[in-house]
Amino acid sequence: MKSQSLVLNDFFTQAVSPLKEMAAYEALWDQDKATFKSIADRIKSCPGSMPSTFVPDSEIQKYSNALKDIISQYNVNSFGIRIKGANEYPERLCDARHPVEVLYYQGFWNLVETPCVAVVGSRKVSKEGIARTRKMVRNLVADGYTIVSGLAEGVDRAAHEAAIEYGGQTIAVIGTPISHYYPKENKDLQDLIRTKYLLISQVPFKRYIERDYRHNRTFFPERNVTMSALCLGTIIVEASDTSGTLYQARAALAQGRKLFILDSCFKNKNISWPEKYLKKGVIRVRDYEDVRQGLASNV
Repeated sequence: MKSQSLVLNDFFTQAVSPLKEMAAYEALWDQDKATFKSIADRIKSCPGSMPSTFVPDSEIQKYSNALKDIISQYNVNSFGIRIKGANEYPERLCDARHPVEVLYYQGFWNLVETPCVAVVGSRKVSKEGIARTRKMVRNLVADGYTIVSGLAEGVDRAAHEAAIEYGGQTIAVIGTPISHYYPKENKDLQDLIRTKYLLISQVPFKRYIERDYRHNRTFFPERNVTMSALCLGTIIVEASDTSGTLYQARAALAQGRKLFILDSCFKNKNISWPEKYLKKGVIRVRDYEDVRQGLASNV
């Protein structure tokens, strides 16, 4: 039988260090051709491993120092880290094809345990789309759902604002590090969400800051995959045939989540994607009762 001191020693040896894993995660992102897929595949290939398994201690120390400088430079106040394989990592994220290994967050993490529904759509949304977003969110909040969106302009912003206005809860899953704002017009809303609700990012600080902004665009559809996995279902209010929202539509179907498309999308003669998705088993929403019944089987 192990002595108490030996048991404690084992505990401290095996305990996960968030800063160490964060630094190792950022180091993995600095390796050639790193993607969420390549990092997830690498860790999956070695059961029980974490980012620090693949990074020498000397590199981890170097990246720890670099991260401390970044956090200081951008005035990132208190934030939390969630690591796949450690406590409080949402199990539902493992439904994603390539689950994200590290998440950064600010605000109230326990909101991820509430029943969540994503409300997403075009950045250049119509007035009717805004009205539909607000009506949908009002009903969802009344039924006790937490509203999740991506804090972009258009439908995303309207969804977050309506959730707050109607007294509900909201989660923003952003496509930048938590040190940055995009679009800058949403800075006040992002600050409000990080303070009173929940802000989540899977985007590595150092990689984002040092890489060309055109390459950083790829982080946005990847966050849609994570957003879908966090939720019971995704509701698309309005989107063009080339909208990034469709990344989330594909992810929702692949993850076995409910995908709802508003009836107005089907009536839009300028787009063809709704009919294609209808053949894949999505729910056409003619009124809120369609959403309520669709979600009821998941709760």
